Amino acid sequence: MRSDVIHTLLVANRGEIACRIFRTCRDLGITTVAVYSDADADALHVREADLAVRLPGAAPADTYLRGDLVVAAARAAGADAVHPGYGFLSENAAFAAAVQDTGLVWVGPPVKAIELMASKTRAKELMAGAGVPLLAPVDPATAGPGDLPLLLKAAAGGGGRGMRIVRELDALPSELLAAAAEAASAFGDGEVFAEPYVERGRHVEVQVMADAHDTVWALGTRDCSLQRRHQKVIEEAPAPGLDEALRTRLHEAAVAAARAVGYRGAGTVEFLVSAEGRPYFLEMNTRLQVEHPVTEAVFGLDLVALQLRVAEGEPLPSPEPPQPSGHAVEARLYAEDPARDWQPQTGALLTLEVPEGPGLRLDTGYTGGDTIGVHYDPMIAKVIAHAPTRTEAVRLLARALERARIHGPVTNRGLLVRSLRHPDFAAARLDTGFYDRHLAELTGPGAGDPATAALAATLAEAVRGAEAVRGAEAVRPTRPGGPAPARFGAWRNVPSQPQRKRYRSEPDGTEHEVAYRTPRTGVPEPHGTPGTRVLTATPDRVTLEVDGLTRHFAITAHADRVHVDAADASYTFTALPRFTDPATHTAPGSLLAPMPGTVVRLAEGLAAGVTVEAGQPLIWLEAMKMEHRILAPASGTLTALHAAPGHQVEVGALLAVVQEDPAATPVPVPVPEETA
Repeated sequence: MRSDVIHTLLVANRGEIACRIFRTCRDLGITTVAVYSDADADALHVREADLAVRLPGAAPADTYLRGDLVVAAARAAGADAVHPGYGFLSENAAFAAAVQDTGLVWVGPPVKAIELMASKTRAKELMAGAGVPLLAPVDPATAGPGDLPLLLKAAAGGGGRGMRIVRELDALPSELLAAAAEAASAFGDGEVFAEPYVERGRHVEVQVMADAHDTVWALGTRDCSLQRRHQKVIEEAPAPGLDEALRTRLHEAAVAAARAVGYRGAGTVEFLVSAEGRPYFLEMNTRLQVEHPVTEAVFGLDLVALQLRVAEGEPLPSPEPPQPSGHAVEARLYAEDPARDWQPQTGALLTLEVPEGPGLRLDTGYTGGDTIGVHYDPMIAKVIAHAPTRTEAVRLLARALERARIHGPVTNRGLLVRSLRHPDFAAARLDTGFYDRHLAELTGPGAGDPATAALAATLAEAVRGAEAVRGAEAVRPTRPGGPAPARFGAWRNVPSQPQRKRYRSEPDGTEHEVAYRTPRTGVPEPHGTPGTRVLTATPDRVTLEVDGLTRHFAITAHADRVHVDAADASYTFTALPRFTDPATHTAPGSLLAPMPGTVVRLAEGLAAGVTVEAGQPLIWLEAMKMEHRILAPASGTLTALHAAPGHQVEVGALLAVVQEDPAATPVPVPVPEETA
């Protein structure tokens, strides 16, 4: 038996990618091993693995980024191979070397290839020698007005960390310092370089797959231009709107890049394509990409299975890749609020149900009942649609997202649906500034009908309450030996005045008041809403006729939250008390934590009694691998400060109070540069 045949595989990762790799392993008869932090003890990837090994701690630096612990876990579990997934240690050459030095099979590219591509500056030098088109680097020390705008990038790592756009020379020194600080924090390497920033450029990449037998496949193109904070949101294959000459050039450049470093396995060569159609090499990701499912759908391949095959020393199935078919689009479902600066959200994911059907695929690391915590990326799932044409694939994906039942933290689901249906996206007018231009309209009030949804929630609650009363009466005990409780036939004591219920829409905060009556039929009916008639009403489903149109609503109640899913939209409401509790009000100028997280730093010199300016960053919170600034709500005096570096805070925690003083002349607190 060959020594490099994989029987037991440890995945040095978590969440969605670990679950996705396990799925292929099950198909191939390979035993699976998970590693997990204390925060992930009950995570889906742990439940799905055959074996699991604990990595003590919760923070990534103490767990998934500890290569020594991961290698020890592989040995303890009897694994004979390690797959890194993406993120964490997936592009860490030292980790790959440690895996191989232990005698384990590394399901990834050669260590030398990782080293050569680990630094974007060294990679660009190598690509220039291979004839791959590049943007000319700019020396920040000699940059002039003609070099603007500039893009600052971390030489190590990715994911948008350490990246800055500079449009004014005066801002260049401070932005260089901020980018270097963030790069050092994220990757342990503060090297930053500068290159021209291409306005309205497209992010286009080529999937490559190579074996040890001199075969390199270029598996088409992907467009990943729809990004927030330089991180991808919607991806598709093939990249639309590219002429055949440009596609050929991209494929050839990607193959040349792979051959230049002796690549093996799955990798991605990323390019920036200008509005004029000129491609420029960005970087090579020496790992599997998050968006790999769209390539799998179009080419009918399992890229993880091919990774395992190549790691075992086998050649790719043929000298040339299969022919592509159709179009695929992927949307990343995040627990975040796009309307509030993309703030990540946490809490119990009560329900996650995405429609199944031909052409649809769901990759996720969660199921209903799981909890989304503060330690890791806020991505809940990827939803992928594949169809014969781009129009059909986009329509299928938008409708699947619209019909999904997602109850719990706020998500970007609405943004995804509206993005897919935006005229610019439909016409393939794509570039990395899409959300800069369209975010306000994509997160503004939609075409839904929250008032009618609130009515449906109210009617369902009224039925639920009536059933609870009837159930209590049915089991009401009688006094032993005493008379049976009196009954009054069909008569009921029905309130003469309409009942009222108040809800607050989440996350926009709009309040709705609904009035209804419960007649002697027992079926509640709306009051003061002409043109609306109740057809059926149960505790979890209401059907209304609204202006002659029959509409169905599914209602799910969790404590004071009510989720209403209709055919065209979904709504979340918080039930409000009849009277407002004065104790719930906070003092004007209060700075509350918008999410659970850790206070990582304060503005220099920040203390009670100092004056601040409106909009000034005062406190930095870290949550889900990102830093978030807490800004002064007004110019005035900081009268209270409850935050300190290292403090763990819950959502809504009072961090500080600023007392507004319009007549004061503020003396600004020195402000460090933003690092998120």
